[in-house]
Amino acid sequence: MDIINVDDITYEYIRRDDDGNVDSIEMALNKIKFNVRKGEFLCILGANGSGKSTLAKHINAILYPSEGTVWVDGMDTKIDKNLLNIRQTAGMVFQNPDNQIIGTIVEEDVGFGPENIGIPTDEIWTRVEESLNTVGMLDYRKHSPNKLSGGQKQRVAIAGIMAMKPKCIVLDEPTAMLDPNGRKDVLRTLKELNKREGVTIILITHHMDEAIDAEHIIVMEKGNIVMNGKPKDIFSRPEEIKKYRLDLPQVTELAYELQQEGIDMPNGILTIDDFIEELSKVV
Repeated sequence: MDIINVDDITYEYIRRDDDGNVDSIEMALNKIKFNVRKGEFLCILGANGSGKSTLAKHINAILYPSEGTVWVDGMDTKIDKNLLNIRQTAGMVFQNPDNQIIGTIVEEDVGFGPENIGIPTDEIWTRVEESLNTVGMLDYRKHSPNKLSGGQKQRVAIAGIMAMKPKCIVLDEPTAMLDPNGRKDVLRTLKELNKREGVTIILITHHMDEAIDAEHIIVMEKGNIVMNGKPKDIFSRPEEIKKYRLDLPQVTELAYELQQEGIDMPNGILTIDDFIEELSKVV
């Protein structure tokens, strides 16, 4: 069963001059259509300006399509009465956790969302403890967020969304500002949420290595979906990936470079173990 249905949506950014007249119209999304199954891990890739962040804001009803419809668990995002339920169903995590953390103590920040939707106090603290435990931050519940690392802050931001009990989490480049260790922590958390809790994950990124473990990948370019498939299928087309201003995962890139030197390596190698196995066949 699908939790997200994006049905032929178009979105235009309209710029106006000082007199309020239309100065320019930029097509940000052009007839985008795809579905996301409940419990799926979807990765959306694209270079800067491809439209992936604009698409993310449609799933959380921050933006509404100029044409077409976005359905979140059967709810039309354009209908005002659906707004609260949609944002409880599809939580949003942004690139900079500092824009999302408002509490002076970690546990207070995580409890802010449930408190604002009227959850009873006892239930709030239960959710806070469960959410912080899920993201591995329970030992920091009494800490100030300002003293946490970037990766820890991002995990607190994810815990704040988890406390709302969403069925789906949309993450818009959540590791863009993190060091390698912070990126690993956040990705590990997302994988565990997806596998252990059954939460649908929609990860938007331009880091190719983050897409390897996704179930499905969508590649965007200039507001269009230009590639759509499993990770192995997508990364088996290196020339096409590069055409859309994207890199390959590091191990995939290495295998591709060896191909260019005449070594018989298959396309779509995604892991070091697979690389070693294939290389051992030709050495």
